[in-house]
Amino acid sequence: MTEVHKEITKHSNRQHQLVKTFIELDLKREEFIDEAVQLCLDNKPFSVDKINAVTVEINQLAKKGIVPTRKRVTVEMVKEFVQRKYNRQV
Repeated sequence: MTEVHKEITKHSNRQHQLVKTFIELDLKREEFIDEAVQLCLDNKPFSVDKINAVTVEINQLAKKGIVPTRKRVTVEMVKEFVQRKYNRQV
């Protein structure tokens, strides 16, 4: 019976690590999105490469289990967000 408990504990620890890694990556992704939005607001050039690199990591992690996927972001999506939220043409 202790083998079953050990396996359940291992599984639970793996799931916990997946969720923890997802949260860290998702926060990083949000920081990169905020950077892109701020650069867009300042009419400075920006890229979505860092955002999408983290998005790829998140989506790879999602294949392993319980965490959700995230959509890739385009420059146009950032511009549309800035236009809608801040009512500014970019």
